[in-house]
Amino acid sequence: MPNKTLIALGLAALLSACGASKEAPSKETKQAMLVVKEDLVTISSSRVASGPIISGSLEAKKQADLRAEVSAIVVQVLKDNGDKVQAGDLLVRLDDTIYRQALISSQEAERAAQQSFDQAERQFNRLKALSTSGAVSTQAREDAELRRNAAQSELAAARARLAQDTQQLARTQVRAPFAGVVGNREASNGDTAQVGKALLKVIDPSSIRFEGFVPSDQIQHVKVGQAVNFYVNGSRDLMHEGKVERINPVADTSTRQVGVQVSLKDTKNLTVGLFAEGRVQSLTEQSLTIPETSLVQQGDHAYIWRVQQGKLNKVEIQLGTRDVQSGDFAIKSGLNEGDTILRHPRGILVDGALVSVEKTPANTAKSAMNAKPAVAPSAKKEG
Repeated sequence: MPNKTLIALGLAALLSACGASKEAPSKETKQAMLVVKEDLVTISSSRVASGPIISGSLEAKKQADLRAEVSAIVVQVLKDNGDKVQAGDLLVRLDDTIYRQALISSQEAERAAQQSFDQAERQFNRLKALSTSGAVSTQAREDAELRRNAAQSELAAARARLAQDTQQLARTQVRAPFAGVVGNREASNGDTAQVGKALLKVIDPSSIRFEGFVPSDQIQHVKVGQAVNFYVNGSRDLMHEGKVERINPVADTSTRQVGVQVSLKDTKNLTVGLFAEGRVQSLTEQSLTIPETSLVQQGDHAYIWRVQQGKLNKVEIQLGTRDVQSGDFAIKSGLNEGDTILRHPRGILVDGALVSVEKTPANTAKSAMNAKPAVAPSAKKEG
């Protein structure tokens, strides 16, 4: 009997508790995620360009490596890296003592040879006139002619030595071959400059071009005149444009890649020697696109967060090619034109969560554009 009474009391208490839990209202509240129009992107069709990857470096088409043409001591280097020069400007002065003395000696030798020739010429002309009248023998006239010819040969040799010494003296002054800037100074005052020693490099900044390489299996898609978009190493936020100017007919023997030369649309703020990488725009198509910032990668799958009928949905999509200019991705499936997605999906987002789109106040439009992306609020439970 006591056991039955305890069981009855326990069942009564359990039923009472269940009834109380059913009658107590749930205090869990659902809070919608607030977004502004600037946080959303409307899917539309746009032009997508793609093509082979091209990588290489920036080089100057017009450049000169100035080297010592005579052996001498470097007396003065008048220009430094980055200095602008005009055609004919003196850049480096070498010690010209030996070459100046040699030139003086050659000038004196040329003068003496000229006098000897003049004298021999006059003697030959006199004997020639006398030979005509029979006053002198033919042998005397021929001897005078031989002396005249020998003097003429010595004069020619003296003039050749004079020209050579004049040129050697001129080579002690290294001048700019064209207008540009000094790209690399490799000599200092007091250096011993042997023949062939590098002194300075002069480049023409307006002749900078992109010299890159394209894989041999994709070179058939590259044609002269095609647009090229590329980025310089360390400056991915600034895109540069150019056009294919020349395609090398022979592949590189070590990499088996084909060289491509690209003329640039604008050479400002570009430096010779920087590494660059981009794409040749050989293929273009119309497709639905999304910005790269809206993409969520999870392994081999790609997702976006779509806002539809006030709710947030996680949608898997299939990506196409990436536009080489804007960086947007083409969409093969998963979205339709006119769909709205989050521009910057960040934080903890819940599939099916409520979304409230608010209008951006006029006085805070700029701050809204720079504001951090909205994050889905976590649900609160009140005890």
